[in-house]
Amino acid sequence: MNSILVSLIVLGAAVAGSLLGYLLQRLLPDRYLQSETKEIVHLGTGLIAAMAALVLGLLVSNAKSSFDDENASFRELALNVVMLDRTLASYGQESQPARAQLRRTIEQTVESLWPKDPSAESATIDNVTITAEGTALVESLRNLAPQDETQKSLKSSAVQLSTDLARDRWRLSQSTESSLPIPFLVVLALWLALLFGSFGLFAPRNPLAFAAMIVCAASVAGAVFLIVDLDQPFHGIVKISPAALEDALSKLGR
Repeated sequence: MNSILVSLIVLGAAVAGSLLGYLLQRLLPDRYLQSETKEIVHLGTGLIAAMAALVLGLLVSNAKSSFDDENASFRELALNVVMLDRTLASYGQESQPARAQLRRTIEQTVESLWPKDPSAESATIDNVTITAEGTALVESLRNLAPQDETQKSLKSSAVQLSTDLARDRWRLSQSTESSLPIPFLVVLALWLALLFGSFGLFAPRNPLAFAAMIVCAASVAGAVFLIVDLDQPFHGIVKISPAALEDALSKLGR
């Protein structure tokens, strides 16, 4: 889901509501714009404003919490990468092919998720290339032939760490799908259109009043942008930082 497109649609709905309100203000007879009518409309739109504000606040909080959880999972994955490399280093020289494969896997992951070419589109963490590298890593660990009990224990630990890495990766892959239902965003856009329509219906006809409504609409659209963008931690403008994996990569092979 394109966060910029969604926020522009929400902004457009709010501005269209304001313009429609201005139009109705000019077309409706004066008896429909009396203080009693204005009070009733304000009560109704006040309820809509309260619901919209509550929902937006909860969604921003939930999206930020979800983003932080995904970031923490990514740091845990990076930690397991370093621990796996240290375990293989303790195993001995026989583990060098596995350590080299681990480095290739992490390099491919970083390159796929955060391409150096700005024009290249970032892949998902469960794409075919990363999966193939991860499978090759598991095979290289299984091919280790321990010579004593110490190496047998280290191999078991390495296999367990590789399983943890696979679990972390598949858990992170679930974040590639948006958890925001389209009907919900449609209803929210309609709420905002009604709300800003009521503003335009009773607003004074001057540029300052209209500019204030545009600023308010842009602020709400910005909140929607944050919600949608944070819901996609590997895409968009607000993304998970590669720093944890890059730091882990710098420690591999030492």
